[in-house]
Amino acid sequence: MDWSDSSVQKNFREEVINYIEGNLPDYYKHAKPPTGLEAGDWQNFFALGDTDQKQAATEWMNTLQKKGWVAPHWPKEYGGAGFSPIEQFILHQEMALHDAPTVGGQGVSMLGPTILIHGTDEQKKKFLQPTLSGEMLWAQGFSEPGAGSDLASLQARAEKDGDNYLINGQKLWTSRSHKSNWIFGLFRTDPEAPKHRGISFFVMDQSTPGLSVNPIIDMAWEHSTNETFYENVIVPDTQVIGPENRGWYVAMTLLDYERSNISGAIHKSKRIKELVNFLSDKTNKNFYRLDNFRQAITDRYIESEVLFNFSLRIVSLQANDIVPNYEASVSKIFDSELSQRLSNTGTKVFGLYGNLWDEKLGPMDAYFTREYAHSVVRTIFGGASEIQRNIIATRGLGLPRG
Repeated sequence: MDWSDSSVQKNFREEVINYIEGNLPDYYKHAKPPTGLEAGDWQNFFALGDTDQKQAATEWMNTLQKKGWVAPHWPKEYGGAGFSPIEQFILHQEMALHDAPTVGGQGVSMLGPTILIHGTDEQKKKFLQPTLSGEMLWAQGFSEPGAGSDLASLQARAEKDGDNYLINGQKLWTSRSHKSNWIFGLFRTDPEAPKHRGISFFVMDQSTPGLSVNPIIDMAWEHSTNETFYENVIVPDTQVIGPENRGWYVAMTLLDYERSNISGAIHKSKRIKELVNFLSDKTNKNFYRLDNFRQAITDRYIESEVLFNFSLRIVSLQANDIVPNYEASVSKIFDSELSQRLSNTGTKVFGLYGNLWDEKLGPMDAYFTREYAHSVVRTIFGGASEIQRNIIATRGLGLPRG
């Protein structure tokens, strides 16, 4: 396998690097690395940021729009760049190396391609351009109190009422719904059908009467996720994406996008190198106990390189028109568990200083301390590790279902 760029890829990479370095707002160049679910989250700044954050987010979005890089995987005719999987990989790799946020959020990365495949012409006209411009900011309404990893057990109902649906129920762990104005999600439209059927895929305005958003404060005292309630929410049938009762299969199309997670591999590698640089500075020697952790830090760096190669394998499959399946599950498990190991190692290196939460007092702005608290959920959200192992066993190894 050749890990080096071809001449064409090299030229494209240089173009990406030059454009980022020449246009990335100063705010992002000097910002501290974010932690937790907010890491790299442009939508957080765009919707809820202070004046400087909103200005930087708007400026960066407008800059990327000029190149079609807001949606590099969308066709050019819809405002995207029409990039190949390898070109997308290079773009996201360089964005991560420069700590530059990708913009558009879940609307651009997941919902847009789903509408391109399953949406009507009218739905494409209504939703794609406003999503691309940031007018529509999206949240994903999938999980419920009794349906997380076993998503097909969802119970939130959508009952047909003339040309509308009447929606009732609850969604849980809804990331970004406090900084979005639209939401897409799955609701049961035929309670008598087998659980993977009888589900439809809806999009709706979050200001619709009867739809409310309540915050969930996590163990790091941050507001990253929410619970959303639906009480007789009226949604027109024109806002069902794909056929009625076939929403599960529409959602599976959505989940096929953005699986390489190259950004996660790059961010981990960068944080490890920053840790090594901090520990190499003798003026910081009072903050750490290095001798017992040299091997652990080395292991974390090697693991970040393994994760990079998992990402490269996945994008190589996509480049050959193969949809990653169990391969993505392998990468997801490794990424989640590496997040926990890295934050654990980074905290232990600093001994009692690792207990300091205050960015002004803690070493390295208390980055690893904060990430340690956030890392607990890494093996749960986005597909629990137990579910991923089942996928690897049945689809990867061909083992029978137990």
